[in-house]
Amino acid sequence: MISVRGITKRFGTYAALHGIDLDIEPGEFIALLGPSGSGKTTLLRIIAGLEFQDGGEVLFNGEDVSRLPVAARHVGFVFQHYALFRHMTVADNVAFGLNVRRGRNRLTKAAIGARAEELLRLVQLEGLGSRYPGQLSGGQRQRVALARALAIEPQLLLLDEPFGALDAKVRKDLRRWLRDLHKAMGLTSIFVTHDQEEALELADRVVVMNQGRIEQIGPPDAVYMNPETPFVSHFVGETNRIAGPGGEIHFRPHEITLAPDGSEALMVDNVFRKGAVWRVEGLLEASGQFVELDLTSAADAPRLGETIRFNPHRARIFNPDGAQSEGDQT
Repeated sequence: MISVRGITKRFGTYAALHGIDLDIEPGEFIALLGPSGSGKTTLLRIIAGLEFQDGGEVLFNGEDVSRLPVAARHVGFVFQHYALFRHMTVADNVAFGLNVRRGRNRLTKAAIGARAEELLRLVQLEGLGSRYPGQLSGGQRQRVALARALAIEPQLLLLDEPFGALDAKVRKDLRRWLRDLHKAMGLTSIFVTHDQEEALELADRVVVMNQGRIEQIGPPDAVYMNPETPFVSHFVGETNRIAGPGGEIHFRPHEITLAPDGSEALMVDNVFRKGAVWRVEGLLEASGQFVELDLTSAADAPRLGETIRFNPHRARIFNPDGAQSEGDQT
């Protein structure tokens, strides 16, 4: 188990982390999700040993590793921009961590070569060991970076925005592949991302961070369907927020029912196809507030300037202090 207890970190006068507590079970895939400046990468680097906290503890299987350097923590790290050695072949990049070992842990040259070949097969790059990073696509280079991280057989795999430099199609393919690899190897992994789609697709649990604090921890479905704070409701998925008598009412674009006598009236300013639904945008008649609605493809697309009426059939009400009201599910 990986545990962090009361982790705090400041950079000068800036407080990056405020007393973070988190437990990660063996074999779990955890996503640290949040906007820039939320503290997710700082937390990852502290777990890795690339940064040291000002307060609190980092525990690996009950052992305090807070002051151990990164080399002593036995973690694999994958960065956004690959960090491959351009002058080395793919095979030599993969084998780098094994080649720099000393003493009893050093393998023979033949064993290192065999391990590199095994990992290239694992990441579906067999036959490319003699190439150089500049001869590979971005997706292939990221697979090399992952193979290099796995070469040392880490007890923990850390991934910092690993797909951020890739185009959308490659990112989607690699997400599916990484999830399958994680399951097959039984790795314990922590994945940093600001992309909610990546977090919801990959993670066993999502840790939503904001301004150096954890806002919510839970399985992807629970975080999406039952956000505990206004920030999570707004950041994870798309959410409409309108004023109500008991506080601010939050509902997803699809959480509505069209009805001639609906409680809300929307004047349509824009309509476009969004996958299997019509996305309708406009202003509420009563308040002038901008709202986005999703209508199933079976529904007729409303015309510009038309007024449609609807009821939120599932909503959350947050009090001014951010707490949810009782009976907030409607």
